[in-house]
Amino acid sequence: MTTMDPDPAVADRQALVERAAATGMLIALWAARQPEATAIRSAQGDLTYAQLNARINQLARALRARGLTVGDSIALISSNRPEFVETLYAAQRTGLRLTPVNWHLTADEINYILRDCGARAVVVDGRFADTVGQALDGVDARALLVVEGSQERFEDYEQALSAESGENIEDPVLGTTMAYTSGTTGRPKGVHRAAAAAAGAAASQLATLVAEASAYVPGQDLNLVTGPLYHSAPLLFSLSMPLSRGAGVVLMDKWDAEETLRLIEQHRITHTHLVPTMFHRMISLPQEVKDRYDLGSLRNIWHGAAPCPVPVKQALMDWLGPIAWEYYAATEGFGSVVGPHDWLRRPGTVGHPEPGHIRILDEAGEDLPAGVPGTIYLRAPESGRFVYLGDEAKTSSSYRGDYYTLGDVGYLDEDGWLFLTDRSVDLIISGGVNVYPAEVEAVLITHPSVGDVGVIGVPDPEWGESVKAVVELQPGYQPSAALAEELLAWTRDRLAHFKCPRTVDFVPELPRTPSGKLSKRVLREQFRRQAAAGTDA
Repeated sequence: MTTMDPDPAVADRQALVERAAATGMLIALWAARQPEATAIRSAQGDLTYAQLNARINQLARALRARGLTVGDSIALISSNRPEFVETLYAAQRTGLRLTPVNWHLTADEINYILRDCGARAVVVDGRFADTVGQALDGVDARALLVVEGSQERFEDYEQALSAESGENIEDPVLGTTMAYTSGTTGRPKGVHRAAAAAAGAAASQLATLVAEASAYVPGQDLNLVTGPLYHSAPLLFSLSMPLSRGAGVVLMDKWDAEETLRLIEQHRITHTHLVPTMFHRMISLPQEVKDRYDLGSLRNIWHGAAPCPVPVKQALMDWLGPIAWEYYAATEGFGSVVGPHDWLRRPGTVGHPEPGHIRILDEAGEDLPAGVPGTIYLRAPESGRFVYLGDEAKTSSSYRGDYYTLGDVGYLDEDGWLFLTDRSVDLIISGGVNVYPAEVEAVLITHPSVGDVGVIGVPDPEWGESVKAVVELQPGYQPSAALAEELLAWTRDRLAHFKCPRTVDFVPELPRTPSGKLSKRVLREQFRRQAAAGTDA
């Protein structure tokens, strides 16, 4: 056989993987290949691949026994624990549409999602059972299961599983996952694709790029899950991707900067997914704390939930080495990926999309020249295009022909590299001039007193809007008029004055979603109410 001939063994293995993926049985494939390899480590206990696969089969049979059929919707309200993973993969191999629900929501907000997604089954972590129990009005569910808890209308999860066989089901059917948008600009919307096959070509392209860059070693590598699994980024990058490649995961229940370092050392973590706020808080740890832990096992960090200030990402790689990979993507689809070395050559870029995949358009829908910011539009796949479930108007407003937007603003440089400037909804227009909050935030975050920051526009009788910085201070700093003036001077030394905040306010904590996104809508509403009432923050 010449070196150009394909290896039959490799081709056979690939065919096995493709068949398993097409029926939601990848965990079963790895359970057969490496039954004793670690699949999950968590505060609630550990599972090998064989144990995880058996429990997935038990849950799949329990759901079918309660009348769930292909195409039905199942809602999951759970913290990061093994039962989340079991429910995800049971839905994948029984043709169900899984909706992970943000467990921070109120009963009314959860009820909206349960009714909107048409939940026929609900699995809830006992920690949230009381809230979910109040969220069932108008929900036509055939199966209600509670994990480690009790609720009047719910069955015990473990009892439901114990009655079923752990052998592989004989007739698997690939299911789907329908995530909901974070709701930072209104009611969340289910992002749905009719095509079952891994949510379409865009997701497959992203999965391929992530897998190649991550280079997981089956049975050896471990990925630290730092974010809530109901959010699509941790679900894909920290859970689905490693498990589908035979690597294990370590589940964090709640993120903490030093605890992250401790777990990396304890478990010899090789991969993780973080958000820029986490970068900043890890970097801001005292040097003696950072020096306490051996982080040498870490090979790969993914991020992309929010724009990352250049100084923050540079500082992270100065500390940990060139291991940070960034993507531009969302629940709706995929834009680009950039590796650490390309980013270091072009700080701030989020990747080099294929020609024609991204267009930068003005308000009239016309293409803008290189270097000029505008709304970013991504080419939609030929099949499996997303819709916002039950909201045709929002769906249609997101598309321009074969392209759709996530609402982000950015530009392509002369060489085709993509740079983000902000979200269109967050743009500040002061005196007729555009101010991009992310640019101002990137300057303020470098001040040693700033732990987190959000920049918003507030009504101004002279300028239309004026720029306000809302700051969460690092430990050891206290709010004061002198510190506010120091921060204003810090921006004036580094930015054109029309971009600089006119006012600085201090808050104990900024309203970030658990996935790391700053809720500018909440922040704007808070300060506009205070302005209308004539009060200070």
